[in-house]
Amino acid sequence: MSTETSLRPASEVARELGLNEADLFAYGKHLAKVELAALSRPKQGKGRLVLVSAITPTAAGEGKTTISCALAMGMRQLGRKVALCLREPSLGPVFGVKGGGTGGGKASLVPADIINLHFTGDIHAITSTHNLLAALVDNDLHFDRKSGLDPRRTTFRRALDMNDRSLRNVIVGLGGKLGGVPRETGFDITAASEVMAVLCLATSVKDLEDRLNRIVVGTSADDKPITARELNAGAALTALLKDALRPNLAQTAEGGPAFVHGGPFANIAHGCSSILSTQMGMHYGDDVITEAGFGFDLGAEKFLDIKCRTAGIWPRCVVLVATLRALKSHGGAAAAEVKNANKDALQKGLSHIDKHIESVRAYGLTPVIAVNVFKEDPEEELKMLDAHCAAQGVKMARCTGFADGGKGSLELARTVAEILDASDAAPPKPKYMYELDMSYEEKLRAIAKTIYGADDVVISPTAARDLARFASWGYDKLPVCVAKTQLSLSDDPKKIGRPTGFKVNVREVRLSAGAGFVVALMGDIMTMPGLPKEPAANRVRIEADGRVRGLMQGE
Repeated sequence: MSTETSLRPASEVARELGLNEADLFAYGKHLAKVELAALSRPKQGKGRLVLVSAITPTAAGEGKTTISCALAMGMRQLGRKVALCLREPSLGPVFGVKGGGTGGGKASLVPADIINLHFTGDIHAITSTHNLLAALVDNDLHFDRKSGLDPRRTTFRRALDMNDRSLRNVIVGLGGKLGGVPRETGFDITAASEVMAVLCLATSVKDLEDRLNRIVVGTSADDKPITARELNAGAALTALLKDALRPNLAQTAEGGPAFVHGGPFANIAHGCSSILSTQMGMHYGDDVITEAGFGFDLGAEKFLDIKCRTAGIWPRCVVLVATLRALKSHGGAAAAEVKNANKDALQKGLSHIDKHIESVRAYGLTPVIAVNVFKEDPEEELKMLDAHCAAQGVKMARCTGFADGGKGSLELARTVAEILDASDAAPPKPKYMYELDMSYEEKLRAIAKTIYGADDVVISPTAARDLARFASWGYDKLPVCVAKTQLSLSDDPKKIGRPTGFKVNVREVRLSAGAGFVVALMGDIMTMPGLPKEPAANRVRIEADGRVRGLMQGE
């Protein structure tokens, strides 16, 4: 357990929003799940939503979660009723490249060690639920195939919350007659599991069961889709997930309320925390700060086109997180030299942030640039970025939340608060990138041209055939969830900055009928990451007082 002593009791954090102790299911003193019944009481907050996104990630880092925490803390210091809504960290990146996913420095979620590890067990429950369905699939194949499922056309894979490249492709069913039906399959990381997406997009226990039942696990010999319902799986799957469906209540390092729930990656999944946690924040908070994974082209696009469309919500503004270092990287500075790169690299990198500003405005939303400031950042370059943003008609605010907590975010907090207050008279209305009755090719082209700046999208013959199959089964009006590299606006991680004259390539598509979207895999993206040569797991240690250290970068 965490040894942090400055944490507020969960019941005290809940009361700040208007929740009472009866709404909570405690996980120790400082964490709790919130009963869904709390959403049935009269609304107590204004529910003004702020989406935090970022420029395209670089090795230099942007600190999107850190800024999200800092912004919530800063707005709380202004005396506003704030709810923070973030995703849960996944063990894959915690022990892989990134380390912990709870912010950093004085702008973080707490208790960080518990949240970064097992937390309330949600991701374990999702993994177990996914693999129960996989086991039921193979059990059906082993016995009488009552569902009609063809083993050669079985598509549902297994899941694990860990980066493990050796499990990307496996053979199951070995061991003779008693071992089942031999077939090729593989593992996806739990963050890319359709069950993860189902939990994050479900709005009630009934909706959860309906979505789980709609998961397509493969087809019959005559190419008819077979679902979890035909395996009689829905009730058992729901039983494993019913507790995980309830949002988790944690807190910021300054004691502010934080709903931390759901953990899909944005490069291979839809990248947003759960609808229910966002609804809980909007039901009880006046200002609700939420985040979408990776850059605006990935997480924010899916937040707006998938999550907002499903939930019937829409943000008031978008905060784009950037750093001078990251912009210099997009300007061509090498990773080892980015700290000392001159303003020429920054100048070249400004076209990258311009593309994201254009994308925010394409949705009819107001962008705010939040600069995550490091103490060694040259004042001349900060002023240069400020002048560039002003020329674009965009407000920029500096943030030193990592070092100073909420106090370091007051400039950003005031900027965002001003936009929120001014929007009350005429809140922005939803403006999606595509309509659901468009063809899948048209949907993908709309995203690629407007958000990525691509000339066109190229769909492989196999992917085109599968999209036609999905449409013939009646799945022709679903949104699309693009899986592509997070390191570039294109599908090539080496194309940094603002690439032009390129096309993006869809090599494979997967139907996620339960989640309610079609996944389009672009370029070389994989749904099961591997560990790096020096994984973050190597720096994790337990101190004499029992505190787990090394989960966050720099510890």
